[in-house]
Amino acid sequence: MKGRPNIHQNEEIISDAQQVFWKKGYFATSLTDLSKATGAGAGSLYNNFKGGKKELFSRALQQRRVDFRAFKAELDKSDSPVDLIKNFFLNLADADFSSHQKGCIIANTIVEMSFTDEQLESEAAEILKETEALYKSAIEREKENNKLTTAIPADVLAKYLVTFWCGINSLRRLYPDRTILREQIKLHLEILK
Repeated sequence: MKGRPNIHQNEEIISDAQQVFWKKGYFATSLTDLSKATGAGAGSLYNNFKGGKKELFSRALQQRRVDFRAFKAELDKSDSPVDLIKNFFLNLADADFSSHQKGCIIANTIVEMSFTDEQLESEAAEILKETEALYKSAIEREKENNKLTTAIPADVLAKYLVTFWCGINSLRRLYPDRTILREQIKLHLEILK
């Protein structure tokens, strides 16, 4: 990669780096890994990401936030947002083996950064809290429209879904089997009635 990358190239670098971080984690990812995955030399990476590997990792986390916000927009315009949430979880069962083994970069980061990097842990936690808020909003709307009859408060259900998300990403590593995962996901989603 010659010269200073433009914004589009930086987005590609972040996306490519995210895949490496997602697979290996922050601490196990070397500068060589990042250079190989992105095609950018060490000097280019440091010129464009002044905070080095940590800034690149943080930007990779923020890219996931963009995806969550896109899902929020989809939920906001849906007549059945809880059905979209259920389908999101059910579709996890159909992912390939590699996706099962990677789990969730956000949940992985919270675990990896506990007691080691408060800033990155906090960034990841904020993304999960935003996800919780979008679940809560969707559940409240469905309750108002009498599409959900459960007596469990929306905020409790939203936290439950975040807990389930973190758990299912561990289970995917133990049982990367479509049938097992689909059974477990369906069982957990029965609470949304």
